[in-house]
Amino acid sequence: MIDTLTSEKAIKLEDKHGAHNYHPLPVVLARGEGVYVWDVEGKKYYDFLSSYSAVNQGHCHPKIVNALKSQAETLTLTSRAFYNDVLGPYEKYITEYFKFDKVLPMNTGAEAVETAIKICRKWAYEKKGIAENEAKIIVCDGNFHGRTTTIISFSNDPDARKNFGPYTPGFIKIPYNDLDALAKALKDDNIAGFLVEPIQGEAGVFVPDDGYIKKAASLCKEANVLFMADEIQTGIARTGGLLRVCGDCSCESKCEQQATYTRPDMLILGKAISGGVFPVSAVLADDSIMEVIRPGQHGSTFGGNPLGAKVAMAALDVIYDENLIQNARKLGNIFRERMGAFIKTTDLVDKVRGKGLLNAILINDSPDSSTAWDLCVALKENGLLAKPTHGNIIRFAPPLVMTEEQLHECCDIIEKTINDFQKK
Repeated sequence: MIDTLTSEKAIKLEDKHGAHNYHPLPVVLARGEGVYVWDVEGKKYYDFLSSYSAVNQGHCHPKIVNALKSQAETLTLTSRAFYNDVLGPYEKYITEYFKFDKVLPMNTGAEAVETAIKICRKWAYEKKGIAENEAKIIVCDGNFHGRTTTIISFSNDPDARKNFGPYTPGFIKIPYNDLDALAKALKDDNIAGFLVEPIQGEAGVFVPDDGYIKKAASLCKEANVLFMADEIQTGIARTGGLLRVCGDCSCESKCEQQATYTRPDMLILGKAISGGVFPVSAVLADDSIMEVIRPGQHGSTFGGNPLGAKVAMAALDVIYDENLIQNARKLGNIFRERMGAFIKTTDLVDKVRGKGLLNAILINDSPDSSTAWDLCVALKENGLLAKPTHGNIIRFAPPLVMTEEQLHECCDIIEKTINDFQKK
């Protein structure tokens, strides 16, 4: 059946046998390499979503795939009931890479966020002295940290939230990019942490004001509150720094921590930490925070498995081996400059925004309209894959291995598609 599968058949199979919890673009992908993917009929596309920034290193990167193959033939899983010969080296590698004392390895981004919430609360009771069950965590309007029951309890998205209650208490929502609101919320003595995305990706690539993250971290420090950076989508070179909390630094080697760097108390990673080859996520913190977790209090059967650990080390090696931080910064500037000039010639696009190669264009139509979706379908027909977010915003996030020539070709496709769309 797989050999004769057409796009139409594959879509019908998913529709019949799978839960309808996604609304995919009508394309059925069968192969990927670098910045390209191919559908089952053999048509080639530029991938401008990168699996929501999970494949920053490009599809099927040979170094990462070879690490997977090699470890898969040796040992895949032991559970944490035993030590294994890969986890320790991986933990040393990643903590030195990001300059934290400890890492707690998990599998998915949502698991990592849940882990950070648990650590934060336990730290609040055992270190800060907040009465048990009274800790609160500040979050931001428009956030996207996952879809578990706890996380959707503080979501604004009605699709993610409605009819999934009762909701988990203990969260205070404030406007994103509002330091005054943060300062006011921090006056509550029961605040344990502030959980924030340095750029809100799912909200439409909402980039806060310059200095927002640095000042927010400073306010948290003054209040003895943990500053928790969710870099699942913005990290691993995507926004032109190793992490977005690095700001627009120009570091050429492993985290020189220049003046623009804002060091979170807890760093939450996922997605591109394994290059899209295997689910890996992580929470990093120093000993004074991580030591509140003791045996039996948190865990995962697959978290820290040898396969994921080997893959993650290879994926993180690629970031510096191939200068992906610098490439994301350079190509992102080119993309925004070119799109900025183009949108002056069209009434269909209001704005371009982003950092590095995490960018978005805002379509001049209601979020309830189908314009952004229809544009993405038209882009697909012209050989480029992207998806709308928040109705009238199209996110553009290609693999960071893209060349300047390829980027200009993609810009040609985007501009032609929008121009042709307007003529209809």
